[in-house]
Amino acid sequence: MVYLYYTLGIISILIILFLIIGLIKPSTSYNCEIMVDKPIEESGYVAQDEERMSEWLEGFKKIEHVSGTPKTVGNVSNVYFTINGKEMVVKRTITAIKLFESVESVSETDFMNMEYSVKMTAIGEKTKISSSTTVKGNGMFAKSMMVFMGRSLKNQEETNLAKLKNTIEANTKKYFPEPTTTK
Repeated sequence: MVYLYYTLGIISILIILFLIIGLIKPSTSYNCEIMVDKPIEESGYVAQDEERMSEWLEGFKKIEHVSGTPKTVGNVSNVYFTINGKEMVVKRTITAIKLFESVESVSETDFMNMEYSVKMTAIGEKTKISSSTTVKGNGMFAKSMMVFMGRSLKNQEETNLAKLKNTIEANTKKYFPEPTTTK
């Protein structure tokens, strides 16, 4: 019987320590970047092409516009993913946007909220794509989990950006109208 009390005491202490971690560090932040061997305009068009997002965003299914004008500040969309056979819906609100330069957004789920920004910088005929992410857990358990999930979230972002690089560099779709000549 004494062993049971000791075991329950140790488990209780571990649970309390786990929850305290969430109070101390309720969020995680990380940055990633890639260099793409394509001009900034093409990189921007490919990255924002909803028909191509499944090529580089793991589990991406579709975007459903809820309110506002798509690809403008204030636009709210539901972004659907299938992860491990389960559908997940992320409510995304665009908070800032500059065509071919940057997009900032807030994404919300029941488990966590994410502040995300992506910036494109022209370097000659290449494009540097940088992302910055801050993820905060919703609730004590989720806040504590952020400490342990941070590395896997960053790894997923690095994988997504590597796939985006491949998608952009393999692009053959013409996003720009052919120049017209007038007589």
